[in-house]
Amino acid sequence: MKCLGICIALGVIALASAASLDLHPLSDEKITLINQKAKTWKAGKNFEMKEWDRVKKMMSGVLTYPGERKIAKAQPHLEIDAIPESFDSREAWPQCESLQTVWDQSNCGSCWAIAAAAAMSDRICIHSNQTRQTFVSVEDLNSCCFTCGYGCDGGYPDMAWSYWHSSGIVTGGLYEGNQGCKDYTLKPCEHHVDNDNRPQCSSLSYDTPECTKVCSDPSLDYKESLTYGERPSYFEDEQQIQLEILKNGPVETSFSVMDDFPNYKSGVYEATSDNWVGGHAMKIVGWGVEDGTPYWLIANSWNTDWGLDGYVKFLRGQDHLGIESSCVAALPVL
Repeated sequence: MKCLGICIALGVIALASAASLDLHPLSDEKITLINQKAKTWKAGKNFEMKEWDRVKKMMSGVLTYPGERKIAKAQPHLEIDAIPESFDSREAWPQCESLQTVWDQSNCGSCWAIAAAAAMSDRICIHSNQTRQTFVSVEDLNSCCFTCGYGCDGGYPDMAWSYWHSSGIVTGGLYEGNQGCKDYTLKPCEHHVDNDNRPQCSSLSYDTPECTKVCSDPSLDYKESLTYGERPSYFEDEQQIQLEILKNGPVETSFSVMDDFPNYKSGVYEATSDNWVGGHAMKIVGWGVEDGTPYWLIANSWNTDWGLDGYVKFLRGQDHLGIESSCVAALPVL
């Protein structure tokens, strides 16, 4: 009888797991299941079920680099006692316009370029004592860095920072932002279900924009608009990432995306599913603790309608889904 009971229990678990796999990732049933499982966060309706293929593309912008990383590990910071319980770069450097900006990658897998260029922009402002409001061009990086990957079809974050060091990236900001040499040419679109202020993303079909070495503003010179970074390095330790952000500003990170992530609404995200979708890049701007759970405060690139006004609190200290072992950054050349 004992054996029979165990077998029945295992069968129930197996059936539940199978049912979970059969649920559409954006369905109401999936959201209900997530909220039953999740201890530290809430899920809700962000995307229509018919949008799944497009959403998968947005979450597959980070490619797996073959072999070992080509950049060096960062030299350790030594000020271990200086780490506060919480920190927000937006509050520490309030005059930096780029830090207050939430991007919209549109219908393009350019998260790898957005997270990189956004952190580069932040660091230029921070290291100029908040006097230089320079946006580094996502457009230039996404379309002209051929060693970085495939533009809207995904790229390698490490190579984005190496390209900044070796070749430079011109200035440029948001779509029609008039923020430098080459602004983003892909129009913001309506990813979500609770707003209708933008064109539907499904109505836009974008290939990677053509690489041009000319500024869209004829008054600006391409070569004179180039910005550069020092040689990049990677971080994989929680405290070292915190110290790096405290001293030098936000860093780019990437993680393995599970199919519950697009449904995030609030709280500290910890995956309830092991159904892998792809790789996604974001920008870590700070950290904190919510109801005893440590988190990273991270800027996404799906506009302000998603998550916490465009941000997500992500489980910190356990390298959850590779969030800590994938960090990369460099100092700006001013």
